[in-house]
Amino acid sequence: MFTAALLSGGLATRLRPVTERIPKALVQVGGEPFIYHQLRLMKNRGFEEVVVCAWYRGEMIQELIRNGDQFGLHVKYSFDGEQPLGTGGAIKKAIPLLGDSFFVLYGDSYLLCDYKKVQESFINQSRNGLMTVYQNKNGLDNSNIEFVDGKIKKYQKNSQDSSLKYIDYGLSVFKAEAFDQVRLDQCTDLVKIFQDLLMKDQLAALEVNEKYYEIGSFIGLEELDRLLTVNANFAIGDCT
Repeated sequence: MFTAALLSGGLATRLRPVTERIPKALVQVGGEPFIYHQLRLMKNRGFEEVVVCAWYRGEMIQELIRNGDQFGLHVKYSFDGEQPLGTGGAIKKAIPLLGDSFFVLYGDSYLLCDYKKVQESFINQSRNGLMTVYQNKNGLDNSNIEFVDGKIKKYQKNSQDSSLKYIDYGLSVFKAEAFDQVRLDQCTDLVKIFQDLLMKDQLAALEVNEKYYEIGSFIGLEELDRLLTVNANFAIGDCT
């Protein structure tokens, strides 16, 4: 399995005051810091190496997780520095630790899909990037993708277009060269990388059917907390 970049550098303003003193990764969910659940799930799904891309209070994550031995993983860290680099810039800086091809996951996402299938699809489609998409129909959030015949036709982050039916699932795979033009002296969002790849016909796609969970909002946090509290084995269950 490719190495995974875990984007954990955001300010998490939507979860304040909870995140005024801790990073989002350490917010309590199901009785434990969220990142515990996330790393256990990643280990179960076949990952061996994870690079935590951190900025806001990232040293707290490193102090708690250390090298990841307690999760059966090899965990390394890439810090933005004094100023945030954005999601795209954070990945660019971490590439020496990630290798030629790698997964990217958001640090507030809990995704129960088949990661091996995603990797296989990325390899088979032979593009510089792959985005997983979910048929949302504006159910979980505003849909932002037009997805037809296995291809992304349009991607509009934060779209208000009610005709769009799919959403970015929060899991992607890239070749390192997708970030060749990213500069580390400016903030770059991952959205720009996706849009550039789409324009160049270098963005593959794979539809997934498993509902995504997230802790980026209090609503999402409460939903996942209920799920993990009721079913402690949910994280290690089979893909459905």
